[in-house]
Amino acid sequence: MAEPEFTATGVRIGKRLRSLTRAGQVRISDGRLQLLTSYGSEIDSAPVQAVRASKPWFAPEDRALADVNGTRYLLTLGEHDPAPEQPGPPAARRFIEAVRRAAGRGG
Repeated sequence: MAEPEFTATGVRIGKRLRSLTRAGQVRISDGRLQLLTSYGSEIDSAPVQAVRASKPWFAPEDRALADVNGTRYLLTLGEHDPAPEQPGPPAARRFIEAVRRAAGRGG
């Protein structure tokens, strides 16, 4: 198994107004995006080419939207990348760039 291209832990994952997990994981590996609970159970996954990642309007800097298999998820990542060797989710902007890069849409 190849090294993941993007991994974020401690991510709040929600669907509409409902929170699915407050400490989930987002992983891009082998051309696939996975949304996981804090226990590692899969919430949803799809080939990264089929995923649309964007920044929601009028939302704080730590939020990103991910459309996966026709379902829109709101991801709350970090406002800023954590310092090296410090825990915490990376910035939402870095997630959006990672999806675009993995899908071959530039970064």
